[in-house]
Amino acid sequence: MQRRHFLPCLSVFALGAPWVAMASDEAPDALVRRVSNDVLNTFKTDPTLANDMGRIMTVVDSKLMPHVNFNRMTASAVGRHWRQATPEQQSQLQDGFKQLLVRTYSGALTEVKNLTVVFRPLRAQPTDTEVVVRSEVRGRGEPIQLDYRLEKTPQGWKIYDLNVLGVWLVETYRGQFAQEISNKGIDGLIATLAQRNKSAARPG
Repeated sequence: MQRRHFLPCLSVFALGAPWVAMASDEAPDALVRRVSNDVLNTFKTDPTLANDMGRIMTVVDSKLMPHVNFNRMTASAVGRHWRQATPEQQSQLQDGFKQLLVRTYSGALTEVKNLTVVFRPLRAQPTDTEVVVRSEVRGRGEPIQLDYRLEKTPQGWKIYDLNVLGVWLVETYRGQFAQEISNKGIDGLIATLAQRNKSAARPG
């Protein structure tokens, strides 16, 4: 796998699909470790899954999203414009952003093979409500840094951002979204997300 393909592919590992019920008191690094191993093991034991985009999207949507604070992720990506959006616009932005990421992760899953994830010791206090879990993905070529931001909620730890190769996912989209809103307004961003998702859904 070439290095340029690593970023979208590793995004999947950061938010991969857990296959068993998660205890609300599960430690953040234990959650991410389990999720990453589940994704790797699932594709190793079922090679046909990588060739079925419909199954992959179902897995990502049903197994991944419950463990992500998507409201916070979308609000952070939209930035200061989020408060200017109406509740209906916020809902549309969240739906569009979710579809965008689900398709990105689903497409990246088709490239998963021969990778292992090594985790660094968690540096956090028992009272911390936000932590960073750091890991390294090893495969062909140089190891790739992969970090996760998680927050503690009544439902357990939730992922709300990802760092690959020194780039935080939310920050990357924030720049793109800000430019789109500046040019076309909030409704323009909603329309752009809808168009991108529509184009991505077309065969080929």
